[in-house]
Parts: sequence; C-alpha cells; structure tokens
Amino acid sequence: MTSSPPTPGDEPSPESTDSAQELAPEIYEELRRIAHFQLRRERSGHTLNTTALVHEAYLRLADQSDVSWENRTHFMALSARIMRHILIDYARKRNALKRGGDQVRVTFNDEFHGGEARMSQLIALDNALERLSEQDERLARVVELRFFGGLKEQEIGDVLGISARTVRRDWRKARAWLSLTLKEDEEAAS
Repeated sequence: MTSSPPTPGDEPSPESTDSAQELAPEIYEELRRIAHFQLRRERSGHTLNTTALVHEAYLRLADQSDVSWENRTHFMALSARIMRHILIDYARKRNALKRGGDQVRVTFNDEFHGGEARMSQLIALDNALERLSEQDERLARVVELRFFGGLKEQEIGDVLGISARTVRRDWRKARAWLSLTLKEDEEAAS
C-alpha cells in the first residue's frame, strides 16, 4: 500500500475496514461529482439535493458488500447506475402523486430541459432503456454510463472493454433507437 491515501482507482477492492475507511473521503467526493452532474439538469427548487442523492447512493453502495471495485471507472459506473435508479424511483413516486401515474412522452436528446416534465421524461427514458437493454445490453449501458454517469467515451470503453470508437458508434446507434422509440411511444399515446 502506498503512503498517500488511496482513491477508488488505486485500490482494486477494499478488503479491510481500514482501507474502506481510508477510501471514504474519495468515495464521497466521487459521489458528489456524479450527483452534481445528475442534478444540474433538474429544475430549480428540486426537493432532492446533491447531499441527499449522495447519501442515498452511499447507503446503497454500502449494501453492495459483495461487489469488488476493479478501478475508479468501475466505481463510477456502479454509482451512475445506482443514482439512475434513485432518480427514477423518485420521479415515479412524485409523478404518481402529482399526476395520478400519467406519463408524458418525449423525444430523446442529450439534455432534458424544463422542470415538471423532467421527471416524466426520465421515466419515459428509463422505460425505453429497459426495452433497449432487452435488445442490446451494451447499447443501454453506453447510454446509462454517458447520460446518467457523465463518463467520457474512453472511460465507458474501459468499463465495457471496448474501444472509444466503438463507444461513439454505439452512442449514435442508441440515440437513434431511443429517439425513434420515444417518438413512436408519444404518437401511440396521442
């Protein structure tokens, strides 16, 4: 072990309580960065703030005791997936309370804008991602890691074991599929 404090990228898997305690500050900062990335697109006055999202994700990560982190990118990918589920669960609960469960369909793009529609858009995107993962799991993972995790092409490639160029192709393919699917869903709902 080195004399400097380890980061999620330095320690492959924290085996002991000591190494886990040493990693806590770095883990927290990584979670804050990912949570900030997620929440910056939310409407102002969103009741779920960065700290609450980080704490919820941290608790869920703590429940993942059987998972060993391979590196920083693997940790970020797992964190992105957990935060995606937290935000989707939050949106579904809020949507069910405010709208009686009705969902608004939208087209897919890199940035969702607006306040109240954001939660419905996340739910629509999540539903479409679930369908995409049934057809092509890797395409769905690329979207999840890029859109929800804020990972760069090379980081996504490292997580999935593919080249950055393949990530770029998968991203374009997934965006086209999601756009078409969301548009079809919107037309079917009309």
